Amino acid sequence: MESINETIIEAQVIEALRSCFDPEIPVNIYELGLVYDVKVGAEGMVTIQMTLTSPHCPAVQSLPAEIEGKVKTVAGVTDVKIDLVWDPPWDPSKMSEAARLQLGMM
Repeated sequence: MESINETIIEAQVIEALRSCFDPEIPVNIYELGLVYDVKVGAEGMVTIQMTLTSPHCPAVQSLPAEIEGKVKTVAGVTDVKIDLVWDPPWDPSKMSEAARLQLGMM
């Protein structure tokens, strides 16, 4: 069971993720559905399982570093591990309703 502190840190990490954008789509990575899982360990270690829109995404090098930097600024976070996965592959169905509205896909 997560502690209150871990729950608060997770919410703040998600807010940090909402400040990161795919360079080709003007929607944050969280609303795009690129983030599959966020786990906060008892010692403040954050593990983020995520994907990109494509293995050939030009942000494959820069985006994980940007995410790590922003998440490390969250109070209580001691370290960040980005687990970049390609399975399941991303597709537009993973986007939030807000993201689909923003992109005119409704």
